[in-house]
This record gives sequence, C-alpha cells and structure tokens, in this order.
Amino acid sequence: MKIAGFNKTSFVDYPGKIACVVFTPHCNMRCDYCHNKHILEGYVPLIDEGEIFDHIEKRKGMISALVITGGEPTLQAGLVDFIKKVKALDLAVKLDTNGSKPELIKDLLDQDLLDYIAMDIKSPFDKYCQVAGTPLDIKAISNSIDLIKNRAPDYEFRTTFAPELTVEDLRETARMAGTKKVYYIQQYRPNPGGAQAHPPQTLRQAAELIEKDGGRCKIRGL
Repeated sequence: MKIAGFNKTSFVDYPGKIACVVFTPHCNMRCDYCHNKHILEGYVPLIDEGEIFDHIEKRKGMISALVITGGEPTLQAGLVDFIKKVKALDLAVKLDTNGSKPELIKDLLDQDLLDYIAMDIKSPFDKYCQVAGTPLDIKAISNSIDLIKNRAPDYEFRTTFAPELTVEDLRETARMAGTKKVYYIQQYRPNPGGAQAHPPQTLRQAAELIEKDGGRCKIRGL
C-alpha cells in the first residue's frame, strides 16, 4: 500500500487508544479546506511499509491501534492486504474515509478487518458536489452511511463546518446521518487565502439545534 506520511504516536486519533497513524496519498475529492493537499496530487515521496511494521514491533505493549487516513485510503489497491498484516499483530484498526467506495468498506467489514470507521459527511446531498469540489456518486455516499451505521463495530460521522454551509445545512446533515451516536461538527480551518470560518457561536448554535432535534452533538476544534 502507498503510504505518504506516518505519525508514530497519537493520543487523539483513535478514541481511548494509543495509536500510530498512516496517511495514504491521493483523493477523489477536492475539498477547499483540506490540509493534506500536498499528498493528493502528482508525485509524493513514499514511506516503505517495513518502517511502519518495524515501529509497531518496537512499540508492542504501548501502541494498541493503527489509524489509516489520507487522502482517501479506499483508493489504495493494497489496503486490504495491509490491514490484514496489521490485524495479524493484534492491533485495532480505524479507517478514516469519505465514503465514496461502499463496496470496499463492505468487503473490509465482511472480513472483520475494521474496528472503527470515521466517515466525513461533507454536507446535505444537494450541496455535496459543491463542498467536495467534484462530481460524485451521491448514492455511493448514502450507501456508505447506511452500511457503517448497520455494520461497523464502532463508528463516528463528522462534518467540517465549511463557509458555504449554514446552520440549517448542519441540521440536515445530522438528520441524514441519523445516528444515535455522537455527531461531530468540526471547525473549519482555512488554508492561505481561504474564506473565513464561522464564529464559534454559530457552531454552538448548530450543535444546540441538532440536540433539540433529538441528536447528540459535539464540537471539535474550538
């Protein structure tokens, strides 16, 4: 599997576990707020898998999980085999995904290869292609939401409160997620020259309305 980045120790990327994090290159979306754009296009220096597994072996007993993020990991042809190697080391595996490849997510779940899935739900469906910056198969996104809710051992849905989204958009996205778990709103962090983020009180207003609708909501990044 192609790996473009490696964080050897993380206390925040896998809830309740100490993890290492691998970043895969390339993505099929072009969200304006992405802070990993340097690994999305063109030539990217790669890290050998052996470095990852050597580190895991050295940190046995301390690291209990591995997070695969990107970019978009489900674009990687070697993802399944890579996860099998990680699971053979008795580590929990968390996948961060944009949900564009439900068939692969289903395959991973069918093989019991995932312990946690975090899916970024970009917006209500009518704004999805605008926020993602490219035409998309919206049905695939919807299928991934349903699949994760019904099949994943543990999961979360999260939305970055991009400038083009409104409070009502966040309410609709939370309804679309339809989960009894916590739905996360993430503060938008502009890239240089990007639009300004919504003020904190707007994020809090959205969270309050989502909870008024019967959901559970938390804010990240304030």
